[in-house]
Amino acid sequence: MAEGLVSFATPDEVFLTLSVAGLSAYAFSWQIGLVVALVMLTVVASYRQNVHAYPSGGGDYEVATVNLGPTAGLTVASALLVDYVLTVAVSVSSGVQNAASALTFMRGHEALWSSIVVIVLMALNLRGVRESGSTFAIPTYCFMFGVLAMAGYGFYRYFVTSNLPMAASANLELRPEAGFSGGLTGIAAAFLLLRAFSSGCAALTGVEAISNGVPAFRKPKSKNAATTLLLLGSIAVTMLISIIVLANMMHLRFAENPGEQLLRNGVPVGNSYTQETVMAQISKAIFGDFHIGFYFITAVTGLILVLAANTAFNGFPVLASILAHDKWLPAQLRNRGDRLAYSNGIIILALSAVFLIIAFDAQVTRLIQLYIVGVFVSFNMSQTGMIRHWNRLLKTETNNSERARMKRSRGINMFGLFTTATVLIVVLATKFTKGAYMAIIAMLLLFVLMKAIKRHYSRVSTELRVADDVQMALPARTHAIVLVSKIHKPTLRAISYARATRPSTIEAITVDADADETEALRAQWEKMEIPIPLRVLASPYREIVRPIMDHVKSIHREGPRDIVTVFIPEYVVGHWWEQLLHNQSALRLKSRLLFTPGVMVTSVPWQLESTENVIERPAHGPNSLRGPRDK
Repeated sequence: MAEGLVSFATPDEVFLTLSVAGLSAYAFSWQIGLVVALVMLTVVASYRQNVHAYPSGGGDYEVATVNLGPTAGLTVASALLVDYVLTVAVSVSSGVQNAASALTFMRGHEALWSSIVVIVLMALNLRGVRESGSTFAIPTYCFMFGVLAMAGYGFYRYFVTSNLPMAASANLELRPEAGFSGGLTGIAAAFLLLRAFSSGCAALTGVEAISNGVPAFRKPKSKNAATTLLLLGSIAVTMLISIIVLANMMHLRFAENPGEQLLRNGVPVGNSYTQETVMAQISKAIFGDFHIGFYFITAVTGLILVLAANTAFNGFPVLASILAHDKWLPAQLRNRGDRLAYSNGIIILALSAVFLIIAFDAQVTRLIQLYIVGVFVSFNMSQTGMIRHWNRLLKTETNNSERARMKRSRGINMFGLFTTATVLIVVLATKFTKGAYMAIIAMLLLFVLMKAIKRHYSRVSTELRVADDVQMALPARTHAIVLVSKIHKPTLRAISYARATRPSTIEAITVDADADETEALRAQWEKMEIPIPLRVLASPYREIVRPIMDHVKSIHREGPRDIVTVFIPEYVVGHWWEQLLHNQSALRLKSRLLFTPGVMVTSVPWQLESTENVIERPAHGPNSLRGPRDK
């Protein structure tokens, strides 16, 4: 739910875009806000049909896949995955930007603090944090109460007491950029207004999150989800319009390039000027000396943005696991970690978001140019899928009342498709060169990558499929080979294990890389009377791997139906740095042997003392989610 309430962040982008044309362009912010509100209510009405028709929680991916086919579903999935990453980057960056209004030590270091917040969210989700209705509802309600109370108090002071204070930036002049000195005129004006509208449409992000979370609602799930969607849309629209109206009433100034566009007594304020967010300027002015009110709004604003990011930490791994189940993504993304969280998906999401935050220096204005494209691609595919869904049902439905209901729902989805398609065209036309092209490229790359992964899994499945008339043929003979570098406990264990398998033949082999060491090994072998022959492989160039590979291949050539099993003694170490000091030759040899047909590789482990602490460390499994119980 939190993700759908971040619409308050979009007035910043509307004012930023309009500021290019100077103060006169602010007069259009009201109309833009109303049009955005109309689009939001249209999308909400459309998605109410979705949650009734598809209550399983598959969301846009399920709607598109079922009704339009796997390619359409994959298109939606690509858009949603990119959208989830951008949700984290935009929400956290915006939250830190708002927090910096009260916590001045964050200013100038927004990228660092945003990255830290993302890493903390990743750590919490890896430990199994989940959205809890009781826990996560408190900050959400506090945020709604705070913003609506602030807006109500502001309107009261304007309409009743007539003492609404001006914003701190109200005494500044706003200079239009070159090309708009004559005001908003011609094609440039229309293009700028469309840009501002497309920026405002970022308020719609998060609406689809409800359709993905239908299973989490109480019964009747679809009805409750649809009601929540309506309430969410109504509250978001109210907050959006209220903030835009208050900003105009308080003569707030918010510029794309504040250092040069904002003037004090005709002189640019310069780069030393710190431009606070629209929300921060409004709350600071309205509450005045009541600092608790300002800090409360700042705190709940930052918290709600973090919760919006956390919604993505729940949605991205689940969607990735569904795609992995359908063979579009690597199978590792299906696996849950020891805290029953999709650990791999969480880590990928966090690292991708941190990359974007650092690359764009946590600047919300730049990030949001990428944000909206994926959302509206998903909206369009979903609405198209729903129209086909109703068409399919209408072909077989004979009940007149049901047909009327279906036609009404189809009409809502058709109007929703028209609206979202129009917005998508506007977004692509106005934001393509501003950064939207990067989101499109990312979606295309994901689409191509997932297609390639699917082809790979299909090819492997075909290759490994067992025929109906397959015969379980046994190997003619088995040959056991034990690798020996020196005689020690791991070697003796490997020999014992190899003998226990009762092969047709068994031998130990060593490579003559050093004549003195080889002779000493041969003498010790005879002295200990080890009951298997030791074969010494010549190595004129002191290579280790090649002589062994040649010997193994020669055995396989002599008996193509025979199986050769190579036993490799290995150390098991307790510290990562110990791994760098041991087993390197064994690892190289093993990697080569695995590519050799008819050869089996068996690792015979020997645990060093350093592994004792690892063994004694308590395991975290499904039955120990919070560690061992206190006795």
